[in-house]
Amino acid sequence: MSATQPLREAARARLPVLRAAHPAQFRPLTPSRLATVAVLLGMAGLFALGVWRLDIDASRLLSGFGQLLHFLTLMVPPAPTQGASVAGVLRALAETLAIAFLGTLLAATIAFPLGFLAARNATVNQALRFLTRRGLDGLRGIDALIWALIWVSVVGLGPFAGVLAIMMGDIGIFGKLYSEAIEAADRKPQEGVVAAGGSGLHRVRFGILPEVLPVIAGQVLYFFESNVRSSTIIGIVGAGGIGLVLAEMIRTLEWQAVSFIVVLILVMVAVIDLLSGALRRRLIGRAA
Repeated sequence: MSATQPLREAARARLPVLRAAHPAQFRPLTPSRLATVAVLLGMAGLFALGVWRLDIDASRLLSGFGQLLHFLTLMVPPAPTQGASVAGVLRALAETLAIAFLGTLLAATIAFPLGFLAARNATVNQALRFLTRRGLDGLRGIDALIWALIWVSVVGLGPFAGVLAIMMGDIGIFGKLYSEAIEAADRKPQEGVVAAGGSGLHRVRFGILPEVLPVIAGQVLYFFESNVRSSTIIGIVGAGGIGLVLAEMIRTLEWQAVSFIVVLILVMVAVIDLLSGALRRRLIGRAA
C-alpha cells in the first residue's frame, strides 16, 4: 500500500460533497462552453498564424536595440538647430494646435444633427437612420492619415488639408458616439415631457438634450486632446503643423532637433490633458 493511497481515498470520499457544494464546477461541457473554448483556440491559432505570416522575429528586435541606443545618444541633449529654431518650432506647434481645434470643432458641429438622425429614439424615420449610420460608418472607416493624403491631393499642402482630414474622420466617430449617448438617455424625462403635452421636438429639446450635452462635451474635449497627437502624424504627409518640421528633421538626420520637438510635443499634450481633464470633471460634476 503506497503512502498516498489514504489521501486518494479521502479525496474520493469528499468528491460527492464537493460536487454538491459546487455543481457548476463539475457540470459537463455544454455547447456554449465548447463554443467559448473553440473561440479561444481559434484566436490562439490566428495569433500564431499572424506571427508566422508577418515574419515577426523577436531576435531581430533584440539585435536592433543597439542601433536604437545609438539613436538615443544622438538625440541628447535636445536642442534647436538652424533648421528648427525655437520660434519656428513654436509656430508649428501653434499651427498643430489650431488644426486640431478647428478640425474637432467643425466635426463636432456637423455631427451634432447627424447623431440625432442616427439615434433610434430621435430620428425622423428608420430609412433615414439607416442611411445616416451607414454614411457615418463610411467616414469612420477611413483613417485620418488617409484623409490627409486625399485632401493634400485636393487642396494642396498646408494646414487647410489637415483641418479637413481631422474633420472628416471625426464626423463619423462623433456621430456614432452622439447617437449612442442619445439612445442611452433616461426615458423618464422624455415621458414626462410627452405627458405634459409636449411634441416630439419638445421631447428631444427638454427630455434628451439636457442629459446628453455634458456627455457630448466631454467626448469633444477628449477627442480634441487625441487630435493634437493625430495632427502631428498627418503633418508628416504634408498637412501642416509640427509633423512637417519633424519629418524634415528626421530626413536631414538632425537628431537633437528631433528630440527637442518631441519633448515640446509631449509637454503640449500633457498640458492639454490636464486642462481637458479638469473641464471634463467640471462638466460631469454639474451634470450630476
